Amino acid sequence: MNSAWLPPIIITCIWAFIGIICPFFARGPNRGVTQCCLMLTAVTCWLFWLCCYMTQMNPLIGPKLSMNEIMIMAREWGNEIKDSMDVVV
Repeated sequence: MNSAWLPPIIITCIWAFIGIICPFFARGPNRGVTQCCLMLTAVTCWLFWLCCYMTQMNPLIGPKLSMNEIMIMAREWGNEIKDSMDVVV
């Protein structure tokens, strides 16, 4: 049960390092711009990862197909359903 918290903590630590520690090592005449870019990159990448991770925890329900659509897909993909059913559209 505790292992569910491990990936978010590890990824958060990685992006926190990039967004908090790495800007202190920026050099050059555009130091402020580089620092801002590093911080914004870290925040947006972490937020994107978090949204994707949380979406996988509670996925949306898949599409609802009619029997006719299922039979067509089965035939086209080479897994034709052998049972003869009356398909009503």
